[in-house]
Amino acid sequence: MIATLLIGLREGLEAALVVSILLAYVNRLGRRDAARKIWLGVAAAILLSLITGAVLTYGAYGLSFTAQEAIGGALSLVAVAMVTWMVFWMLRMSRGIGSELRSQLDRALLGNGWGVAAVGFVSVAREGIETALFIWATTRASDTAPLVGFLSAVSGILLASVLGWLLYRGMLRINLTVFFRWSGALLIVFAAGVFAYAVHDLQEAGLLPGPFAAPPPGAEVLATWFGDAAWAFRIPHIIAPDGVLGVLLKGTVGFSPEMTRLEVIAWALYLAITLPLFLIASYRGARAPRKEAPCPPSAHAAASSQ
Repeated sequence: MIATLLIGLREGLEAALVVSILLAYVNRLGRRDAARKIWLGVAAAILLSLITGAVLTYGAYGLSFTAQEAIGGALSLVAVAMVTWMVFWMLRMSRGIGSELRSQLDRALLGNGWGVAAVGFVSVAREGIETALFIWATTRASDTAPLVGFLSAVSGILLASVLGWLLYRGMLRINLTVFFRWSGALLIVFAAGVFAYAVHDLQEAGLLPGPFAAPPPGAEVLATWFGDAAWAFRIPHIIAPDGVLGVLLKGTVGFSPEMTRLEVIAWALYLAITLPLFLIASYRGARAPRKEAPCPPSAHAAASSQ
């Protein structure tokens, strides 16, 4: 629930900031017709995100166990890749996102203006699909009921919507640089757990060496990656998988009382490489001079990282 709440809050706030910048700009131009088209694009993006979540949740029913595990592992890897790209993308774009969106709107307002709906749709759909995929992967990795994961994510999105509205109205100012830095760091930790679980799924599907398959004939050098030797540790007698501590660790850092060597290696490598790179990029970006074109006060309040 913590992971899905955070992803809903962060992705929802990103989408809210984008929408607030778009609305502030078209309102400044006096284009109320364009504002209505932005909302149409946002509504279509939300509908697409809900459909994506439903397909992910119910689409694999009826498949064999091996197929379900293979698909689950592959989609979990996609979720990790998308979240990793997203946190780094937001670092790069946060300081100039307002000017980029306004440039897109200037082009979209030409002609009948329906390109504005496309800008709103693409901006929100990107966040929505990322949210649906990562929520699905996180709830699957932590054995959380899909409904619980969905409701906690919706709670985060609703909170983000309120924060976005307060920012748009100029009633709230928060340090968005700090927020996106540390929420991004937490998401990387959660993503490491999803990455480890993806490896576990692929091992159960027989696509990666693991304890669920015998070593291939004549491959004695690989024997330690198959069968019982493939386990890194098995301590369910110390930390119960369904206990409070076990559930908390699995839902946050991806720790399970039974993990294979390949899972542990994947988790450690992803975290050791991605987290330092993200923090270094974040602090470097914070020290870089801000270059932003003038914008309406409400849009500037929404886009500013202060």
